[in-house]
Amino acid sequence: MDVSALARSYVSASSLFRASRPASITRPLSGLRKISTCNPLKQSPSSTSPAYLPHHQQKRLAFLKSGFNSSAAQNPVLASLATDKSSERNPLPFGAPGSSDSGLRTTIYFTIVDRVGALDEVLVALKDLSISLKRIESRPSRSKHCYDFFIDFDAATEADVRAVMDELKNTASVVNVVSVGASDADTSAALVSVPWFPRKISDLDAYATKDHAFGAQLSSDHPGFTDAAYRARRAEITRLATQYRHGEPLPNIEYTDQEIATWGAVYEKLMGLHRTHACEELQYVYPLLVQNCGYSPSSIPQLASVSRFLKDCTGWTLRPVTGLLTSRDFLNALAFRVFHSTQYIRHHSRPFYTPEPDVCHEMLGHVPLYADPDFAEFSQEIGLASLGATDEDCAKLTSIYWFTVEFGLCRQKGEIKAYGAGLLSSFGELEYCLTEKPKKVPFDPHKAAVTPYPITEYQPHYFVAESFRDMKDKVREFAATLKRPFAVRYNALTQRIEVLDNKEDMVRFATGIRGDLSRLISALDKLAEL
Repeated sequence: MDVSALARSYVSASSLFRASRPASITRPLSGLRKISTCNPLKQSPSSTSPAYLPHHQQKRLAFLKSGFNSSAAQNPVLASLATDKSSERNPLPFGAPGSSDSGLRTTIYFTIVDRVGALDEVLVALKDLSISLKRIESRPSRSKHCYDFFIDFDAATEADVRAVMDELKNTASVVNVVSVGASDADTSAALVSVPWFPRKISDLDAYATKDHAFGAQLSSDHPGFTDAAYRARRAEITRLATQYRHGEPLPNIEYTDQEIATWGAVYEKLMGLHRTHACEELQYVYPLLVQNCGYSPSSIPQLASVSRFLKDCTGWTLRPVTGLLTSRDFLNALAFRVFHSTQYIRHHSRPFYTPEPDVCHEMLGHVPLYADPDFAEFSQEIGLASLGATDEDCAKLTSIYWFTVEFGLCRQKGEIKAYGAGLLSSFGELEYCLTEKPKKVPFDPHKAAVTPYPITEYQPHYFVAESFRDMKDKVREFAATLKRPFAVRYNALTQRIEVLDNKEDMVRFATGIRGDLSRLISALDKLAEL
């Protein structure tokens, strides 16, 4: 196949698609700039505080005219909406997992003409409806002399959502529902309803204070349950994870001699098994982790150095977590190439056992393969598929993740090797999985998605992949069959999720591909000249 000719055909198709673009199309989700309300992830200041807005929001945006000044200090209507007492009790952003707010989590997008007082009219109307505004964002509109706004609020019923839409239509030229949270009642076709998902990487801060299990709280059968010193140490480490916010330096843990000894015992035993049981990619990366991140039996690697290394290799980063997140929360983060990692270690009394993920599991099982480009892309595909997925589809993706990233096997040079982190960090199951006892079948995401699995015993069967690249392609095809009414892509430059649900977004995406293909053509032409 003539690759250069194929690339040129794509460029030509992209040009035709771009030529059909209408003069003005509004774009509902990408390119947002926050202009108001207090940062929901920080502690709410008192109403008398002069620094009501976070420091990065205190400067008004230059593109806003006087009629769109949304600083709470100069817009009492917005201030009254944004300082609702319920938001002070709930430190999580609107619609974020773990939010204690009840009702329908709703995001509405609308466009208003650029004139003095236009935004005030909208805010007054919302106040009259007793709307508890959780967030408001703005950006310049694609329509001339207009601005686009997004508001988040909680509605008791769909009738309340329609009432807000009807009221906005009196002052706004375009009004659309972006998302409505799930309710017991069926959501009408007019309201596109998907579960909340993070749109920008800083939205992952919503998970900072939320864990599903373990963390500082231990179950009664945990080896460290009766150890007061161990529990206090866990609380100290998880507190740092709770306080961490995107953009801040990753917390550094000064591990004790006892913790390092526990790590060393696990490290030494696993290294021997990895040489014979682990996949080639893992064995290739380990020496690089030793050289760049300080992996050794006498040193527990820090999240900061490992995250920098992964960033340089594949664009992945780490962030601390207090314990197990829900499946949806955890998978959503993968879409941003972010892996949530614990920093505490298992109890010293049983170094070869842990009922939960700990720093040994993360650093020796998960981290190495995120430095491999194909595995990194595969993992992100699962994350992208999880954004806005139904509960049913999210459960399927969780099952696929379980049978691949956690307990996956692959075929290399005629032999079966382990690459799943649950295997690579478990001495017993790493040996067991390569015996004749468990059943081994070729990887098929459609089958893996609906296959039940035990969580307290060795797996009765494993899925064997031909390669990480083959897995990625199959999962991408599987994701296209899910029920989500739109497609998404991750923009690594802005670290945002772009929802491809309208022509303009797809035109912009195609234009970017066109540029990449043009560079590919140039590279192929130069290669042909050699």
